[in-house]
Amino acid sequence: MPEETGTHKPDPLPHHEEGVVKTEHVVTIDGRVVPYTATVGRLVLTDDGSKSASFFYTSYVKSDERDPSARPVVFAFNGGPGSSSVWLHLGVLGPRRVELDAEGKAPSPPGRLVDNEYSILGVADVVFIDPVGTGFSRAIPDKEFKKFAHFKRDIESVGEFINLWLSRNNRWASPKFLAGESYGTTRAAGLAGHLHDRYGIYLNGLILISAVLHFGTAAWDRSTWTFAVGHDLPYIVFLPTYAATAWHHGRVSDEHRSKPLREFVDEVEEFAITDYALALLRGDTLDEDAANRTVDRLAGYTGLDPDYIRKYRLRIEILRFCKRLLGDQGLTVGRLDSRYTGHGRFDDGDSMETDPSGDDITGVYAAMANDHLRRGLGYRSDLPYEVLSMEVFKSWDYEDFKDAHVDTSETLRRILTTNRHLRVYVANGLFDLATPHFATEYTVAHMGLKPEARERIEMSYFDAGHMMYVHEPSLMRLAADMRTFVAGD
Repeated sequence: MPEETGTHKPDPLPHHEEGVVKTEHVVTIDGRVVPYTATVGRLVLTDDGSKSASFFYTSYVKSDERDPSARPVVFAFNGGPGSSSVWLHLGVLGPRRVELDAEGKAPSPPGRLVDNEYSILGVADVVFIDPVGTGFSRAIPDKEFKKFAHFKRDIESVGEFINLWLSRNNRWASPKFLAGESYGTTRAAGLAGHLHDRYGIYLNGLILISAVLHFGTAAWDRSTWTFAVGHDLPYIVFLPTYAATAWHHGRVSDEHRSKPLREFVDEVEEFAITDYALALLRGDTLDEDAANRTVDRLAGYTGLDPDYIRKYRLRIEILRFCKRLLGDQGLTVGRLDSRYTGHGRFDDGDSMETDPSGDDITGVYAAMANDHLRRGLGYRSDLPYEVLSMEVFKSWDYEDFKDAHVDTSETLRRILTTNRHLRVYVANGLFDLATPHFATEYTVAHMGLKPEARERIEMSYFDAGHMMYVHEPSLMRLAADMRTFVAGD
């Protein structure tokens, strides 16, 4: 157990009051012992003098720095919307991490934590933010949470938290970074603009893990989790990940099985953006010979039956693909990470009951988050720690984008142009069917950036899924990339 500060007593403050607990620890990163102070607690936001929200956060600050203000600070959050920061916190960035096997499979519950020798704490302090309605963060009063389940107000509230944290901890002189995952990348790009415009905060860098900046690349019908009818772009940008998935599970045609994954994916990307895109754009005017050639290519790349592809007019919908690829074995492949497989009530169909990749690891992350925060760091609360709040997710309001796709790529373009020192690191999982890498490439390629700004965006790829850090070889490389990025080497 770490040395404690004597505050390991039941917290006498209700959750809408401010309060923190601090403990002292050490961790070894890259062979160096790093002493640090862990702080868990609440920071209360106000609106016209009245309390509006209680933000829960966890920070890790290197404790032997002579001038902490000069040390970089990373503000990290996950997505959802409705997710706590537990995944980045205990998966890759924090000084402790959930132990999984090398391929990312979870042990028997409840699991265990180990020191994270790959933590970003080696080069920067880190603050994990749980947006309102997630973790232990709550609206005041609680029933007002929907006010924060809102694209713009979420960005504003997280921005207010960051501004207050910098002021109260005397860290305005520190290099500042945001790290977001999934919808957290949508938030991060929007937040970069808000921090710049509202507080004059010029960020040094953005870390975008499994990015989605323009929702037109997915075009979900939120009621069915399927692609919107009449919008062909998702079929194009998802195809390379379908192919990578089929390659991983041995379902591609014989001519492709011996090809290295990256070489194979490159080939499918070229087909997707040329012949396949043209075939879809022609719609019902596509001639029979061209349609047959397209079907043959799709079948070879995806492992799906040609007649099945014809049935759906060359358009392979994501949930059908997840059910169909290994349906003859009674298996469904994961959406977050298509290396994972699981069983449903039916072997075939057009929808997934659950996501096998999420099912496998959620339990150990939830258990270890509660144990780490409550026992390891001394936070006391009878509130449930909301790992992923479906109530927040279902309530989320995108009113700023009525009759349009959610898009923060234009905000990112503007800030990259305004702040010539801003750098962006993007991590992509080749088996990520939630935010496919080719969709991110498409978005970046359509941002209208000048060459100088485009050169400040670094793209990296991993043989894993949405949370590529569950795969230990990917974790090691991702962590090294991020430490190098933040250190500016």
